[in-house]
Amino acid sequence: MPEAASAAAPTRATIGDSEFDRDTALTARAPGVYDIDLSAGWTIINAVNGGYLLAVLGRALADTLPHTDPFTISAHYLTASQPGPAVVRTETVRTGRTLSTGQASLLQYDEEGREVERIRVLASYGDLDALPDDVRTTAAPPAIPPLQECFGPQDGPSPVPGSSAITDRLMIKLDPATLGWALGAPSGRGEMRAWFGLADGRDADPLSLLLAVDALPPTAFEIGLKGWVPTVELTVHVRSRPAPGPLRVSITTRNLAGGFLEEDAEVWDSSDRLVAQSRQLARVRLG
Repeated sequence: MPEAASAAAPTRATIGDSEFDRDTALTARAPGVYDIDLSAGWTIINAVNGGYLLAVLGRALADTLPHTDPFTISAHYLTASQPGPAVVRTETVRTGRTLSTGQASLLQYDEEGREVERIRVLASYGDLDALPDDVRTTAAPPAIPPLQECFGPQDGPSPVPGSSAITDRLMIKLDPATLGWALGAPSGRGEMRAWFGLADGRDADPLSLLLAVDALPPTAFEIGLKGWVPTVELTVHVRSRPAPGPLRVSITTRNLAGGFLEEDAEVWDSSDRLVAQSRQLARVRLG
């Protein structure tokens, strides 16, 4: 291969050696206690993305528990996290042959040096590779146009209002049918669909699936609302280790009431397998 062509070929990041892995890495201070510097690279509208934070806590629990793969993880977002130093504390609740359960909290310090809890999670972990390969489902992958016919943040002047550093770290290509909000004509259907990956080419794994379910623009945009949609609670079920290649993410909202809405997400891999599901409750600002 000519030297110029070789130099032009992009280098794909690998699992364990990517920006996502470095920015979710923790330093053990004591058994069950970890330090981390939350990266500003995963912020949107100046808040740290909830999926990134869930991946941080998920990595801490994978280190604490005897099993390493999240099967189900439920997080309550108590206060808004900020880029900078944080502490994660984990506790083993129960260990078994096939499943282990633990809880974890992420804390930061206020201006007076007092600890403020940001997130608390309860999770069960197992071994995805030990599961039987028996799938019986009526679920079907979302109908999304080919990746080259979809659109990402780089295709518009400002698809997401406010600061969105996280978009530089993601490969998101939105289905044009769910892009009405970006053109000033939201459909009102509360749907968001996209191809998803990490910008450096790192393939998905169970931990990055925790990010994938919370990385698309809010469905509230397509309902006709604007601004920040903070997560109150998020539960993720990881169903299988994803195959290499881009993911397809589909998120729907069917009910907005009392200033809260739900988002139901499905994540499908390149082999047409449903690899993760989630539901979150989020607050919206009306008016």
